[in-house]
Amino acid sequence: MNIQRFKVGQRLSKIAVHAGVAYLSGQVPQDPSMDIEGQTRSVLQQIDNLLAEAGSDKSRILQCQIFLANIKDIDAMNIVWDAWVAADNAPPRATVEAKLGNPAWKIEIVLTAALS
Repeated sequence: MNIQRFKVGQRLSKIAVHAGVAYLSGQVPQDPSMDIEGQTRSVLQQIDNLLAEAGSDKSRILQCQIFLANIKDIDAMNIVWDAWVAADNAPPRATVEAKLGNPAWKIEIVLTAALS
């Protein structure tokens, strides 16, 4: 089976698709000056766009990993997540505290999704 890559850069691809599954790289906020809610909305919008490009959507997420720079932000992040996640279709998810690649980032999300 072929592997398709989308938005390929020197260091990474934003998406790889194989055997009917889209694998998204870690998505981080475009504007790191925002608070956790703004950064979360930004990342989730990027995920919506990438999933659409791959031929999927948030209702088809198989697994999600959320990395927070400060675990104390989990309640505020969950408010945005709960408003975004597909109704009655929440995916398996892990949320952990981690030191992120840019100290201004408050969140990074990695996920896999089935294609439509």
